[in-house]
Amino acid sequence: MSQESGSIQDFIRAKKLNPTVFWRLAEDIPKPLNTALIVTSIAVPLLLWWLVTTLGNIDPKFLPSPGKVLEAFGRLWSTRELLKDTVASLWRVGVGFLFAASLSIPLGVLMGSFASVRALLEPLFGLMRYMPAPAFIPLLILYLGIGEEPKITLIFIGVFFFNSLMVMDTVKFVSKDLIEATYMLGGNRLQALLQVIFPHVLPGIIDACRINLAAAWQLVIVSELIAANEGLGRRISVAGRFLRTDEIFVGLIVIGVIGLSFDLLFQYLLRVSCKWSSQKR
Repeated sequence: MSQESGSIQDFIRAKKLNPTVFWRLAEDIPKPLNTALIVTSIAVPLLLWWLVTTLGNIDPKFLPSPGKVLEAFGRLWSTRELLKDTVASLWRVGVGFLFAASLSIPLGVLMGSFASVRALLEPLFGLMRYMPAPAFIPLLILYLGIGEEPKITLIFIGVFFFNSLMVMDTVKFVSKDLIEATYMLGGNRLQALLQVIFPHVLPGIIDACRINLAAAWQLVIVSELIAANEGLGRRISVAGRFLRTDEIFVGLIVIGVIGLSFDLLFQYLLRVSCKWSSQKR
Protein backbone atom coordinates (compact mmCIF):
# COMPACT_ATOMS: atom_id res chain seq x y z
CA MET A 1 0.00 0.00 0.00
CA SER A 2 2.81 2.38 0.85
CA GLN A 3 4.49 1.60 -2.46
CA GLU A 4 1.25 2.41 -4.31
CA SER A 5 0.86 5.74 -2.48
CA GLY A 6 4.48 6.53 -3.19
CA SER A 7 4.05 5.82 -6.89
CA ILE A 8 0.89 8.00 -6.99
CA GLN A 9 2.79 10.88 -5.38
CA ASP A 10 5.64 10.44 -7.87
CA PHE A 11 3.12 10.48 -10.71
CA ILE A 12 1.51 13.68 -9.43
CA ARG A 13 4.93 15.28 -8.94
CA ALA A 14 5.92 14.32 -12.47
CA LYS A 15 2.70 15.76 -13.83
CA LYS A 16 3.47 19.04 -12.11
CA LEU A 17 6.99 19.12 -13.49
CA ASN A 18 6.18 18.06 -17.04
CA PRO A 19 4.56 21.30 -18.27
CA THR A 20 6.93 24.08 -19.24
CA VAL A 21 7.21 27.16 -17.08
CA PHE A 22 5.07 29.07 -19.59
CA TRP A 23 2.12 26.65 -19.29
CA ARG A 24 2.01 26.09 -15.54
CA LEU A 25 -1.61 25.94 -14.46
CA ALA A 26 -2.65 28.32 -11.64
CA GLU A 27 0.96 28.90 -10.61
CA ASP A 28 3.22 31.94 -10.65
CA ILE A 29 5.93 32.24 -13.25
CA PRO A 30 9.49 33.44 -12.55
CA LYS A 31 9.90 37.22 -12.39
CA PRO A 32 12.38 37.39 -15.32
CA LEU A 33 9.88 35.58 -17.55
CA ASN A 34 7.05 37.79 -16.29
CA THR A 35 9.06 40.94 -17.08
CA ALA A 36 10.04 39.63 -20.51
CA LEU A 37 6.42 38.86 -21.40
CA ILE A 38 5.27 42.32 -20.27
CA VAL A 39 7.93 44.01 -22.39
CA THR A 40 7.03 41.77 -25.35
CA SER A 41 3.33 42.63 -25.09
CA ILE A 42 4.20 46.31 -25.61
CA ALA A 43 7.21 46.03 -27.91
CA VAL A 44 5.69 43.69 -30.50
CA PRO A 45 2.66 45.89 -31.36
CA LEU A 46 4.93 48.95 -31.55
CA LEU A 47 7.31 47.10 -33.85
CA LEU A 48 4.48 45.92 -36.10
CA TRP A 49 3.07 49.44 -36.19
CA TRP A 50 6.47 50.84 -37.23
CA LEU A 51 6.99 48.15 -39.87
CA VAL A 52 3.54 48.65 -41.41
CA THR A 53 3.89 52.43 -41.63
CA THR A 54 7.50 52.26 -42.84
CA LEU A 55 7.34 49.45 -45.40
CA GLY A 56 3.71 49.77 -46.44
CA ASN A 57 2.38 52.45 -48.77
CA ILE A 58 -0.15 53.88 -46.29
CA ASP A 59 -1.44 57.43 -46.22
CA PRO A 60 -0.43 59.03 -42.87
CA LYS A 61 -3.94 60.47 -42.62
CA PHE A 62 -5.21 56.92 -42.11
CA LEU A 63 -2.31 55.48 -40.09
CA PRO A 64 0.47 57.81 -38.93
CA SER A 65 3.85 56.36 -37.99
CA PRO A 66 5.03 56.23 -34.37
CA GLY A 67 7.41 59.08 -35.19
CA LYS A 68 4.55 61.28 -36.45
CA VAL A 69 2.53 60.55 -33.31
CA LEU A 70 5.54 61.41 -31.16
CA GLU A 71 5.93 64.71 -33.02
CA ALA A 72 2.23 65.48 -32.46
CA PHE A 73 2.64 64.70 -28.77
CA GLY A 74 5.57 67.11 -28.50
CA ARG A 75 3.65 69.80 -30.37
CA LEU A 76 0.54 69.50 -28.18
CA TRP A 77 2.62 69.32 -25.01
CA SER A 78 4.69 72.39 -25.88
CA THR A 79 1.53 74.47 -26.31
CA ARG A 80 0.17 73.03 -23.02
CA GLU A 81 -3.05 72.07 -24.82
CA LEU A 82 -2.55 68.38 -24.04
CA LEU A 83 -1.88 69.12 -20.37
CA LYS A 84 -5.07 71.20 -20.07
CA ASP A 85 -7.13 68.51 -21.79
CA THR A 86 -5.68 65.76 -19.59
CA VAL A 87 -6.27 67.71 -16.37
CA ALA A 88 -9.86 68.49 -17.39
CA SER A 89 -10.67 64.84 -18.11
CA LEU A 90 -8.91 63.66 -14.95
CA TRP A 91 -10.91 66.12 -12.84
CA ARG A 92 -14.23 65.01 -14.31
CA VAL A 93 -13.45 61.33 -13.90
CA GLY A 94 -12.10 61.84 -10.38
CA VAL A 95 -15.12 63.76 -9.10
CA GLY A 96 -17.73 61.57 -10.77
CA PHE A 97 -16.08 58.28 -9.87
CA LEU A 98 -15.31 59.19 -6.25
CA PHE A 99 -18.85 60.43 -5.72
CA ALA A 100 -20.28 57.23 -7.20
CA ALA A 101 -17.90 54.95 -5.29
CA SER A 102 -18.48 56.69 -1.95
CA LEU A 103 -22.22 55.97 -2.25
CA SER A 104 -22.23 52.64 -4.08
CA ILE A 105 -19.81 50.81 -1.77
CA PRO A 106 -21.78 51.20 1.51
CA LEU A 107 -25.06 50.71 -0.34
CA GLY A 108 -23.75 47.57 -2.04
CA VAL A 109 -22.57 46.19 1.30
CA LEU A 110 -26.03 46.80 2.79
CA MET A 111 -27.76 45.18 -0.20
CA GLY A 112 -25.55 42.14 0.05
CA SER A 113 -25.88 41.85 3.82
CA PHE A 114 -29.63 42.41 4.27
CA ALA A 115 -32.16 40.62 2.07
CA SER A 116 -34.74 43.30 2.84
CA VAL A 117 -32.56 46.09 1.40
CA ARG A 118 -31.70 43.85 -1.56
CA ALA A 119 -35.37 43.15 -2.32
CA LEU A 120 -36.12 46.88 -2.13
CA LEU A 121 -33.33 48.16 -4.38
CA GLU A 122 -32.04 45.34 -6.62
CA PRO A 123 -34.94 45.45 -9.14
CA LEU A 124 -34.53 49.20 -9.62
CA PHE A 125 -30.75 48.96 -9.88
CA GLY A 126 -31.02 46.03 -12.26
CA LEU A 127 -33.34 48.09 -14.46
CA MET A 128 -31.01 51.09 -14.44
CA ARG A 129 -27.99 48.91 -15.21
CA TYR A 130 -29.42 47.96 -18.61
CA MET A 131 -30.09 51.55 -19.58
CA PRO A 132 -26.99 52.80 -21.48
CA ALA A 133 -25.61 55.83 -19.68
CA PRO A 134 -24.93 57.80 -22.92
CA ALA A 135 -28.68 57.68 -23.62
CA PHE A 136 -29.13 60.07 -20.68
CA ILE A 137 -27.00 62.78 -22.33
CA PRO A 138 -29.93 64.67 -23.99
CA LEU A 139 -31.82 64.72 -20.70
CA LEU A 140 -28.76 65.79 -18.73
CA ILE A 141 -28.10 68.65 -21.14
CA LEU A 142 -31.77 69.62 -20.93
CA TYR A 143 -31.80 69.56 -17.10
CA LEU A 144 -28.25 70.67 -16.27
CA GLY A 145 -27.02 72.59 -19.29
CA ILE A 146 -23.68 72.08 -21.04
CA GLY A 147 -21.30 72.81 -18.14
CA GLU A 148 -19.47 70.37 -15.93
CA GLU A 149 -22.57 69.09 -14.11
CA PRO A 150 -23.95 66.84 -16.90
CA LYS A 151 -20.54 65.30 -17.56
CA ILE A 152 -19.97 64.42 -13.91
CA THR A 153 -23.55 63.21 -13.53
CA LEU A 154 -23.14 60.97 -16.58
CA ILE A 155 -20.08 59.34 -14.99
CA PHE A 156 -22.00 58.93 -11.73
CA ILE A 157 -24.91 57.20 -13.49
CA GLY A 158 -22.60 54.90 -15.44
CA VAL A 159 -20.60 53.83 -12.36
CA PHE A 160 -23.02 53.94 -9.42
CA PHE A 161 -25.47 51.19 -10.37
CA PHE A 162 -22.87 48.77 -11.73
CA ASN A 163 -20.58 49.25 -8.74
CA SER A 164 -23.43 48.79 -6.25
CA LEU A 165 -24.52 45.50 -7.81
CA MET A 166 -20.96 44.17 -8.10
CA VAL A 167 -20.28 44.94 -4.44
CA MET A 168 -23.61 43.37 -3.51
CA ASP A 169 -22.71 40.15 -5.35
CA THR A 170 -19.37 40.05 -3.54
CA VAL A 171 -21.03 40.40 -0.14
CA LYS A 172 -23.74 37.83 -0.92
CA PHE A 173 -21.17 35.04 -1.10
CA VAL A 174 -19.60 35.67 2.31
CA SER A 175 -19.67 32.40 4.22
CA LYS A 176 -22.39 32.29 6.86
CA ASP A 177 -19.96 30.40 9.09
CA LEU A 178 -17.97 33.61 9.54
CA ILE A 179 -21.05 35.51 10.66
CA GLU A 180 -22.20 32.74 12.99
CA ALA A 181 -18.72 32.52 14.50
CA THR A 182 -18.88 36.27 15.19
CA TYR A 183 -22.16 35.87 17.06
CA MET A 184 -20.80 32.89 19.00
CA LEU A 185 -17.82 34.99 20.12
CA GLY A 186 -20.14 37.68 21.46
CA GLY A 187 -20.21 40.05 18.51
CA ASN A 188 -23.32 41.94 17.47
CA ARG A 189 -24.78 42.74 14.05
CA LEU A 190 -22.79 45.98 13.61
CA GLN A 191 -19.51 44.29 14.52
CA ALA A 192 -20.23 41.45 12.10
CA LEU A 193 -20.88 44.00 9.36
CA LEU A 194 -17.88 46.27 9.97
CA GLN A 195 -15.28 43.88 11.38
CA VAL A 196 -16.05 40.64 9.52
CA ILE A 197 -18.03 41.19 6.32
CA PHE A 198 -16.42 44.42 5.10
CA PRO A 199 -12.77 43.32 5.57
CA HIS A 200 -13.60 39.98 3.97
CA VAL A 201 -15.06 41.57 0.82
CA LEU A 202 -12.56 44.44 0.57
CA PRO A 203 -10.52 42.74 -2.21
CA GLY A 204 -13.72 42.28 -4.23
CA ILE A 205 -14.68 45.91 -3.67
CA ILE A 206 -11.29 47.11 -4.90
CA ASP A 207 -11.57 44.90 -7.98
CA ALA A 208 -15.08 46.24 -8.69
CA CYS A 209 -13.85 49.83 -8.47
CA ARG A 210 -10.89 49.01 -10.70
CA ILE A 211 -13.20 47.58 -13.37
CA ASN A 212 -15.75 50.40 -13.20
CA LEU A 213 -13.07 53.09 -13.42
CA ALA A 214 -12.61 52.01 -17.04
CA ALA A 215 -16.32 52.70 -17.60
CA ALA A 216 -15.87 56.16 -16.10
CA TRP A 217 -13.16 56.96 -18.65
CA GLN A 218 -15.32 55.76 -21.52
CA LEU A 219 -18.20 57.94 -20.36
CA VAL A 220 -16.14 61.10 -19.90
CA ILE A 221 -14.81 60.74 -23.44
CA VAL A 222 -18.35 60.31 -24.76
CA SER A 223 -19.56 63.39 -22.88
CA GLU A 224 -16.64 65.48 -24.13
CA LEU A 225 -17.30 64.45 -27.71
CA ILE A 226 -20.69 66.15 -27.50
CA ALA A 227 -20.18 69.34 -25.50
CA ALA A 228 -16.88 70.46 -23.99
CA ASN A 229 -14.36 73.27 -24.31
CA GLU A 230 -11.43 71.10 -23.21
CA GLY A 231 -10.73 67.48 -22.48
CA LEU A 232 -9.18 64.46 -24.19
CA GLY A 233 -12.51 63.54 -25.78
CA ARG A 234 -12.82 67.01 -27.27
CA ARG A 235 -9.23 66.80 -28.48
CA ILE A 236 -10.00 63.56 -30.31
CA SER A 237 -13.24 64.99 -31.75
CA VAL A 238 -11.56 68.15 -33.10
CA ALA A 239 -8.64 66.14 -34.49
CA GLY A 240 -11.04 63.81 -36.29
CA ARG A 241 -12.91 66.75 -37.78
CA PHE A 242 -9.72 68.07 -39.39
CA LEU A 243 -8.23 64.61 -40.20
CA ARG A 244 -5.36 65.03 -37.72
CA THR A 245 -5.00 61.31 -37.17
CA ASP A 246 -1.72 61.71 -35.32
CA GLU A 247 -3.47 63.79 -32.65
CA ILE A 248 -6.22 61.17 -32.38
CA PHE A 249 -3.53 58.58 -31.63
CA VAL A 250 -1.99 60.91 -29.05
CA GLY A 251 -5.32 61.22 -27.23
CA LEU A 252 -5.96 57.48 -27.31
CA ILE A 253 -2.47 56.63 -26.07
CA VAL A 254 -2.67 59.18 -23.24
CA ILE A 255 -6.01 57.73 -22.13
CA GLY A 256 -4.56 54.21 -22.25
CA VAL A 257 -1.48 55.18 -20.23
CA ILE A 258 -3.58 56.95 -17.60
CA GLY A 259 -5.97 53.99 -17.37
CA LEU A 260 -3.10 51.51 -17.04
CA SER A 261 -1.54 53.68 -14.32
CA PHE A 262 -4.76 53.68 -12.32
CA ASP A 263 -5.12 49.94 -12.84
CA LEU A 264 -1.63 49.35 -11.45
CA LEU A 265 -2.45 51.70 -8.56
CA PHE A 266 -5.52 49.63 -7.66
CA GLN A 267 -3.46 46.43 -7.85
CA TYR A 268 -0.86 47.97 -5.54
CA LEU A 269 -3.60 49.10 -3.16
CA LEU A 270 -4.95 45.55 -3.15
CA ARG A 271 -1.55 44.08 -2.30
CA VAL A 272 -0.91 46.62 0.46
CA SER A 273 -4.32 46.66 2.13
CA CYS A 274 -5.21 42.98 1.63
CA LYS A 275 -1.95 41.08 2.01
CA TRP A 276 -3.81 38.03 3.25
CA SER A 277 -5.79 37.95 0.00
CA SER A 278 -2.65 38.18 -2.12
CA GLN A 279 -1.12 35.31 -0.21
CA LYS A 280 -4.25 33.21 -0.77
CA ARG A 281 -4.05 33.85 -4.49
